[in-house]
Amino acid sequence: MASPARFTFDLDLGQRPQSQPPVMPEDLVAQLLRQAREEAYAEGVRDGERNATAMAAQTIASAAATLATGSVEMTAALDDARKAAVAEAVELAAAIGRKLAAHLIARYPVGEIEALVAECMASLDGVPHLVIRCHPDIAEAVRDVATGHMSTSGFAGRLVVMGDPDQRLGDGRLEWVDGGLSRDINTISREIDQRISAYLAARGIGTEEETEA
Repeated sequence: MASPARFTFDLDLGQRPQSQPPVMPEDLVAQLLRQAREEAYAEGVRDGERNATAMAAQTIASAAATLATGSVEMTAALDDARKAAVAEAVELAAAIGRKLAAHLIARYPVGEIEALVAECMASLDGVPHLVIRCHPDIAEAVRDVATGHMSTSGFAGRLVVMGDPDQRLGDGRLEWVDGGLSRDINTISREIDQRISAYLAARGIGTEEETEA
């Protein structure tokens, strides 16, 4: 029987070459680095845009809230200013009217009483007498005016003109059997004040006296 042949290696195991890691081409490495930078930059831009959008939205919301608050305050201030201007204008007009009335009464003290006489004499047919009370300083002038109206109105009763120191200059009172008619500047002034107050109250405006109270 023949002896088996021994297995022999062609390579020397002691001199086996060591394995080398694969080497990546430099241009590929550069390309990958460039791509990574571009992706990082793009992601940074997106994050920045998101943050900027959020901050812009927050800023806009805050500005809108501030604007709304300011608009409400401005509207209220304008409304208050308008009301104050209306109140001042009405009060000024009333003050001017009172001054003009005082000057007219001082200049034509018989004028208002003459208007009363003309108003009532036309309807006093058959009345036995008419009494006119006025300030003593204008009693004679009132008598002359009333006598002149008697001839044109048809009043044939007795005329009595009395100087009354309780009557203010320009005021007067006409009295007959079942009636009377008066002109009182204080009463007229109170009525004017009441109408002014009602006018301002209807528009939500307080008078100066109410504001001070």
